[in-house]
Amino acid sequence: METISNFFTEVRAELPRDPIARWASLFFTGFVLSLVVSIAATQIFLALAGVFYFAYLLRAKPQIGFPPVIIPLALFCLFTVISVFFAENPAAGGFEVRKLVLFLILLLTVNLIVSARHLLFLFRAIFVESAVAGLVAAYQFVRQYQEVSVEHPHRIYSFMTVTRIHGFMGHWMNFGGQQMLVFLLLGAFLLLTGRKAAEPLDSSSTAPGGGPSAGRRPALWWIVAGIIAASILLNLTRGVWVGCFVGGLYLIARWRSRWLWALPVLILITLVAGPRLVRRREESVMHPTRDPSVAIRLEMWRAGLKMVERHPLVGVGPNNIQEVYDLYLPPGKSPIVGYHEHLHNDFVQLAAERGLPCLLAWLWFMIALAAGALRLARKSRTFPWVAHAALAGWLALLAEGFFEFNFGTSPVLMVFLFLVATPFAAERIERLGRDSIPLPRA
Repeated sequence: METISNFFTEVRAELPRDPIARWASLFFTGFVLSLVVSIAATQIFLALAGVFYFAYLLRAKPQIGFPPVIIPLALFCLFTVISVFFAENPAAGGFEVRKLVLFLILLLTVNLIVSARHLLFLFRAIFVESAVAGLVAAYQFVRQYQEVSVEHPHRIYSFMTVTRIHGFMGHWMNFGGQQMLVFLLLGAFLLLTGRKAAEPLDSSSTAPGGGPSAGRRPALWWIVAGIIAASILLNLTRGVWVGCFVGGLYLIARWRSRWLWALPVLILITLVAGPRLVRRREESVMHPTRDPSVAIRLEMWRAGLKMVERHPLVGVGPNNIQEVYDLYLPPGKSPIVGYHEHLHNDFVQLAAERGLPCLLAWLWFMIALAAGALRLARKSRTFPWVAHAALAGWLALLAEGFFEFNFGTSPVLMVFLFLVATPFAAERIERLGRDSIPLPRA
């Protein structure tokens, strides 16, 4: 295994010779390296990468790569802006309009990852950082459990689920969503690297796309995966568990389809013999009236559908859900006490906030991303596993998105956009011949 310093030196040597492009690539690297560590640093690096890259575009006018989603993405942005003008409080929608700049991540990922070694460096770095975040979260869990056990010994479950572990992020949903996506990326790295696109799913080989096939990975990466998985379990966020399950099913189907039975069996084991907090969290789904977090979601979805019924074209406006929420409840009914700023469902939220045309544009955008990744998974010579990782993350985000507005959460959205753009970056690397440098073994 190469030393970290040698590996970083070789990555740096492959950066663009043009000084502006080099700085853009370096700032983008800083953006990726801070994704799971600091939201503020991530946004600063993203802004700097964008400024330098556009300066490079103006000066050098290079060929630009972009995923095949320009039309649906443009329509999604347009309908979002239009919905603001029809909102009860247009000023509240300004934040969502500004957030549209995050879609530049698609452009920067494709054009500022300069080589196969650079791509693998970013992946490895985010794996390690997520494991560190997982260790921090585990410490938070132990400390919180000890405090709650002393102060509220008969209400441990309630207190542990109301305020959950969050790693370096400010909220457990941000942390859980990020860990989910990184875990599936790492799962693809462990199970599918070394498999060429044309090979049968159950074959075993070595290829330039990342080293030896699954089963011959150094123990380090399996330990990292275990830490991230444990942090997801301790996060106690059921939507994240569902996302990991769906994305995991996809990866196992691509790796060894005969092992698909293992995930349902694992779920049954946790239901029977898992930690008590985990078992109660799983069982709560079966009794929605006893769990306020489930009951409030049912109320939100009904209210959201009423919003869509009354405002099908433009919705009630971005960030206006809380301001009008009570108006869409049955007469005389008070809302369940809880968080009402969004509707905990990507599909209902976008339709209620921005209208059905915006929802359709978003669905087109998401389907175009998946179709592009699937095409690259089939044609890539050395990087099919990157496309499969993106598809697993795509499935996980949609699955979790039935229970959470994760597409509207900036920390999760940034990791997702980076992940789904990497297959197109890998395609560009192959096309430009920058995958010829042998990648180090994992």
